[in-house]
Amino acid sequence: MGLLCAVTFNKYGRLYYLDPGDFRPRVGDKVLVGTDDGPEVAECVWAPEWSDEDTAGFPKVIGLAGAADVSRDDLIRQRKAEARVAANRLIREHQLPMKVIAVDHVPSGPPDGDDPGPSPRTTVYFTAPHRVDFRSLVRDLGATLKCRVELRQLSARDSAKVQGGIGSCGRDLCCSTFLTEFEPVSIRMAKDQDLPLNPMRISGACGRLMCCLKYEHPLYQDFQATAPALGEQVVTADGEEGRVVGHSVPRDAVVIRLAADGSRTVCPKASVCGSRKAYEDRYAV
Repeated sequence: MGLLCAVTFNKYGRLYYLDPGDFRPRVGDKVLVGTDDGPEVAECVWAPEWSDEDTAGFPKVIGLAGAADVSRDDLIRQRKAEARVAANRLIREHQLPMKVIAVDHVPSGPPDGDDPGPSPRTTVYFTAPHRVDFRSLVRDLGATLKCRVELRQLSARDSAKVQGGIGSCGRDLCCSTFLTEFEPVSIRMAKDQDLPLNPMRISGACGRLMCCLKYEHPLYQDFQATAPALGEQVVTADGEEGRVVGHSVPRDAVVIRLAADGSRTVCPKASVCGSRKAYEDRYAV
């Protein structure tokens, strides 16, 4: 149990949960967050609150951002915008099948004695239908931005994670909010869940199979392993005989067509018996 707060680096961007430590930022305050490239400025969108979670493994807030930190963050954002514009222009000039997804910029660090500090670096993330020879693009982009430039190609799923968006469920994409690793998703999962095999219905914003197909798949597997199969003759809890004509996994129930009048009824899976003898043994008839 401990205190947790939530921050974001971009407006409406992904939330990151941090241990505020000795600081108590309020909503809207700028805080410093440690990253691989040094401290970065983020905005507090959820003031520190007590949580039942073990906060020992959460990163901590380094401190509250000062005027110099905010000014440096504004400069970084300006450099990112300039790099995106220059990259798009040069991509058109070189006629390359690339699309810029995101841009990162790391400014030059302060000198440390005789060490002049790290040089500024701009990283451009892009997508392309195949491998692209962008050596001439890197050279021209470096000359334009006057810094070291790196280009990194993203997969379709990584691209959706970086850009973010709204899924068919109406919520933010899982990959851009809480999903940290992409697990394999197969068309078999959609079949097991009796979903229509229409690519428009089972594909996410990235054009690949939706990651959420993985979430409920174990539930369907467990249900199918213990539920009576379609077409099997069963006896309901009321002693009526019928045939299984459907499964309702979310309700943990089966749909039965009664032999007496042909009507359908939904019965909990646990109450259905596979034979008259099993029914009599269970209910001691």
